Amino acid sequence: MIQITLIGSGNVAQHLLSAFNKSDAVQIIQVYSRKIESVSHLISIDKITNSFEDLAEADVYIIAVSDDAVAKVASQLPFKNRLVVHTSGSASMESLDDNNRKGVFYPLQTFTKGKEVDFKDIPICIESQFNDDYNVLKKLADSISDKVFTINSGQRRSLHVSAVFVNNFVNHLYKIGNDICDAHQVPFDILQPLIKETADKIMSLSPDEAQTGPAKRNDQTTIESHLDFLSDDNHKNIYKLLTQSIQDHGKKL
Repeated sequence: MIQITLIGSGNVAQHLLSAFNKSDAVQIIQVYSRKIESVSHLISIDKITNSFEDLAEADVYIIAVSDDAVAKVASQLPFKNRLVVHTSGSASMESLDDNNRKGVFYPLQTFTKGKEVDFKDIPICIESQFNDDYNVLKKLADSISDKVFTINSGQRRSLHVSAVFVNNFVNHLYKIGNDICDAHQVPFDILQPLIKETADKIMSLSPDEAQTGPAKRNDQTTIESHLDFLSDDNHKNIYKLLTQSIQDHGKKL
């Protein structure tokens, strides 16, 4: 059984804590949280600490904090030569302190407070300095997910950037679509089957094969009509930029 200590209490930390709680291969030794009440609903209060000095010995210490806090937290750990990993998509493995053995345990998913996810379907990207530590991380990842990948820091950075495009940016486009519907008293719900079908197609087709619409068809009459319709300059500029990118097949603009 792998003994872990989880450092953090945000969305990622809480979802990992819930997943590890269900695994027979993992024993949660401790959780570090600045506010003990943040995770007291997920684990016994006697296993929660708000002091780095009180951290107990474990096989793996998982730092699940914001990307810009990883280095600071790692530098405050009061021990040496233990396996310390972070869950960041953008921070390199080298951002961890040299006092300890380094690794990465990155679950590639968007997490929302209070919304349960099935970790079996979530890709976990792992990396480590040493082979023995890699074996520990692989076993740990396998205990909660069916999709485990060996990904180095450079590859993980590319994944994180790609994830921003396919998740955060796409969601912002949903927001724009919702705003346009609201402005014209149209229920956004009408678009939901289209959104679902668009996402489902990517499961069997490449994005290039799945692309449809006036930009793909080079339908300039419809494109100009849409641009005339849009009154918000920001929406108009986004429409132009994405149209040009589609027509150039994703090449640099």
